[in-house]
Amino acid sequence: MLSKLFSIFFSISLLFVGSASAFDWKAHSGKTITFLMSEHPVLKGIRSVLPDFERDTGIKVKVNAMAEDVYFDKMEVALRSGKGVADVHFCPMDSTAFNQYLAGLLEPLDQFIFDSNQTSSSYDIADFPDGFLQSTRFPGGPGSNHYCIPASFESYILFYNKNHVNKYLGGKVPETFDDLIFAANKVKKMSNGDVMGMVVRGKRTDTAIDTITGVVYNSWGSRSVNYPQNIWFEDGWQSPQMDHPAIQRGLAQYAGLMSAGPDDIKAYDWNEAGTAFQQNLSAFFVDASLFGPWFEEADSPSKGNVGYAVLPPQVKGGKSYTAHWQWGLGMPANAPEKGAAWYFIQYMTNKMNEPKIGAFHGGAARMSTWSNNVYTKTLNPDYVSATLESMKTTRSSVVMKEGWSKYALEIVDTIHRIHGGEAALQSGQKANSKFLNYNK
Repeated sequence: MLSKLFSIFFSISLLFVGSASAFDWKAHSGKTITFLMSEHPVLKGIRSVLPDFERDTGIKVKVNAMAEDVYFDKMEVALRSGKGVADVHFCPMDSTAFNQYLAGLLEPLDQFIFDSNQTSSSYDIADFPDGFLQSTRFPGGPGSNHYCIPASFESYILFYNKNHVNKYLGGKVPETFDDLIFAANKVKKMSNGDVMGMVVRGKRTDTAIDTITGVVYNSWGSRSVNYPQNIWFEDGWQSPQMDHPAIQRGLAQYAGLMSAGPDDIKAYDWNEAGTAFQQNLSAFFVDASLFGPWFEEADSPSKGNVGYAVLPPQVKGGKSYTAHWQWGLGMPANAPEKGAAWYFIQYMTNKMNEPKIGAFHGGAARMSTWSNNVYTKTLNPDYVSATLESMKTTRSSVVMKEGWSKYALEIVDTIHRIHGGEAALQSGQKANSKFLNYNK
């Protein structure tokens, strides 16, 4: 009798222990977290599911949102504050986040991701393409921890104005990258300059580096990309390779795109270039995929007149390559409520909610979302096809190096020198010297 009672007691004990350690969405009920965010379409999506999160978890969320130009300064202040003022922040997955990692300002997330008590079994981190996760792993080598979870991505694709392509190019979209440069210049010439052949980011700013990297990756092809250096260094930081033939070709091709643009192309950043294309002033536009949903808005002059394609390959019938950049949801190291913060990040990036949030911005990071009708029904089918195709060969544009912005500016300067008539090899060699000086 005693042995039977012991057996029953033991079984009940196991059941109690098991249920106590199981994942529970209500584990942090009653807590309040602060979410620091820039005004962005992702925020619109998050706001749409925020009532569900608060109901399902019992966690209250204070959203502290501001314009993007203000956000970056506020984010740095919050992350460096002696007392934590934010639990979750919108994390730019580039050298900004890497420098924050180096300063110990970001909380590593593996301790949450791989803990079954803190992460639902349905979360599936592997549903994010590994190339996307690469941008979140610091310091970049094997065994690196994840910092931030992808919330929105942009790859770099080709947009074309259907009317201009029909009128000046007989409806034929270029099939190689050199053909694209030729076609863009042809449109500019045939229209007597009334139509820009191409618009791209031509302004001297380090934020152009991601689009530039997409074009250079297309020239780089299937060669390996080694992080944290990316393609710009051959073997460690003391071996810059701006004179590599594939890099020279890619930078020269970007300069070629600029040549088909307006005379003041060096004054064009993403907003000037994107607006010009949306106003039907250009035949082609190479930039972030996330422009697509904007071009298709109900009141957009370009609605229904935009074609979407991956970057034309180097040879006809070849494979296209590109880069991507991401926003993520991260946790400051000084976050007061880390457990509840992780529940928020997890909820807003899981398989159930990402399609809902992604419908507001068109850059969902999970592969499964791109076959989810909740998400895809809101988007142009050609945009979906082109973006999905780009995801197959995209790689992170991030370079994990402190002070990377000055190197990025030198890459822009290299393109400007080529655009001004300097030989690509000579310009690349100058860049190598600059890189070595920066390393001292």
